[in-house]
Amino acid sequence: MSDSTVVHLLRHGEVHNPGKVLYGRLPGFRLSTTGEAMALAAAEWFQGRDVTHLVSSPLERAQQTAAPIARTLSLPVQLDERLIEAGNAFEGLRVGVGDGVLRAPQHWWKLRNPFRPSWGEPYVEIAARMLAAVEAARDAARGHEAVLVSHQLPIWTARLHVEGRRYAHDPRRRQCGLASVTSVTYDGDRLRGVSYAEPAGATDPDAVPGA
Repeated sequence: MSDSTVVHLLRHGEVHNPGKVLYGRLPGFRLSTTGEAMALAAAEWFQGRDVTHLVSSPLERAQQTAAPIARTLSLPVQLDERLIEAGNAFEGLRVGVGDGVLRAPQHWWKLRNPFRPSWGEPYVEIAARMLAAVEAARDAARGHEAVLVSHQLPIWTARLHVEGRRYAHDPRRRQCGLASVTSVTYDGDRLRGVSYAEPAGATDPDAVPGA
């Protein structure tokens, strides 16, 4: 058996979000028609790879993204709460530049510390739970590959952690498009490298916000 293991962090596909709110962990947000096509593209990308372990965030959009992979690879989908979206005080609100919640002074105090961040789950806590999920998947798929379906900020925070970069960042500069794959490769328990792919193509800059 090879000592090389790859853990793929797959972001879910586009979500139906006509209100353009930050949906976070709220229930009832499913993939759009485009998002379903993205999930199929991701499943096709994984076809033929040595994936032996498939895990999803418990949120519906992540499970929908995992479903075609499960069918394609004949694998069960396990759920892991550690892969869930980051907590955010602005859930259910519009947060676009120039409109919505950020124009209301009563919300400005939540922005007081972007390094933590003060508006949601601390980066250090996101990194800790994501790293635990990644290492558990690495151990379960030793010598093979694992797929973890999660969300943009948790995946990006995990990448910042394993690459030894600071957590505070500009959200517009995250390399984590819809249905993208961030792959973490290990030799034994030692990190060998991180790579990135976009099986469904680049995300439209005007794509609906959310997570």
